[in-house]
Amino acid sequence: MYKSAAPERSSLWIRRFQPSPAAPAQLVCLPHAGGSAGYFLPVARAMNTSVDVLAVQYPGRQDRAAEPCVEDLHELADLVVRELRPWSDRPLTLFGHSLGASLAFEVAVRLEREGIELQGVIASGRRAPSRPRDEYVHLLDDRALIRDMERLSGTDPRMLRDPEILEMILPYVRSDYKAAETYRCRPGADSIDRPILVLTGDADPHVTTAEAEAWAEHTTADFSLRTFAGGHFFLNDHALSVIPAINAFIAGHRSMANIA
Repeated sequence: MYKSAAPERSSLWIRRFQPSPAAPAQLVCLPHAGGSAGYFLPVARAMNTSVDVLAVQYPGRQDRAAEPCVEDLHELADLVVRELRPWSDRPLTLFGHSLGASLAFEVAVRLEREGIELQGVIASGRRAPSRPRDEYVHLLDDRALIRDMERLSGTDPRMLRDPEILEMILPYVRSDYKAAETYRCRPGADSIDRPILVLTGDADPHVTTAEAEAWAEHTTADFSLRTFAGGHFFLNDHALSVIPAINAFIAGHRSMANIA
């Protein structure tokens, strides 16, 4: 049985909604642009007991509102890796959505470099690092930024009509958009040796099928792709299918590692 050597309490960065210190594997969840660790609370509740779920809370939002946002994804990856080191007593699987998928890849590159045991990456709702687009939403005015948030249907419409809430959330949403839109993977650090599972929506305006399939270029191990009906936040409508897929990915690659 595993016994976690990591801190028992959640930190500013790492939220552990339902601790499972005896679980043999850990799932690290990385939110989308404008998202928070709480987005993954349903995931923590739904995962089987063999997986300890950790969710990352980025600076600049909610209880971290007083801290400056991190607008460079490479810098953010460095910071997340620093926070994950104390949790590396058990194998880690990284699960990121949108901005979080790009971040998961960069964190994986760094974890491999440090020799930290990584089972794989689950990249959701994001095109491959080798398929960047020129996007400038983070440079537009607030009204245009809000329109893009409405288009993606990932934010409660009531929040987008409340001036006080908008004043609170738009600064970190804009910073997250900047991190996502300006991200480019670095030459020589564009592949990992662990499996990648990609989850995508068939009507996602930010990811074409070809852009999702291109994630295969970023691993020397297994690659698999699952396509769901829906747009950018297809996860919200397909939890009953997504959660088993995540559990199966972790269990399958843990078994392979044990055999090896």
